[in-house]
Amino acid sequence: MKSEKTMSLRFYQNLGKLFYAVAAVDKTVREQEINELKKLVKKEWLSVDDLEDEFGTDAAYQIAIVFDWLINNEHPNSATYYNDFISYKQEQEHLFTKKVKQLIFKTAQAIAESFSGKNKSELMLLAKLSMDLNIKKS
Repeated sequence: MKSEKTMSLRFYQNLGKLFYAVAAVDKTVREQEINELKKLVKKEWLSVDDLEDEFGTDAAYQIAIVFDWLINNEHPNSATYYNDFISYKQEQEHLFTKKVKQLIFKTAQAIAESFSGKNKSELMLLAKLSMDLNIKKS
């Protein structure tokens, strides 16, 4: 059924948590990482589906909204938000098509590379993400 694969606001909010986890894994979220995420939301994520929030805004913007909220309201706690994402993925596996998983990984890699390339903690988290998404690293 088509309705089973419908994205939700919660889907995009959990992506915001994941991408925050990638940016915060080294205990610092840098401006370059924020800018890269916002660029990719506009370039890649807006076209994933037609879902809108209650204000008529594309639901994919929830990625950046949650990411920004976590930056302004939380201490960098990468593991908690990564685990939240993985728990959601396990509950909603049907939403994670091959194309969606590849886009998630592409976005995570771009965030990690946006400031001086990938450091050790980012490389380790990307390797874990690749395994948890069950995709081959590119």
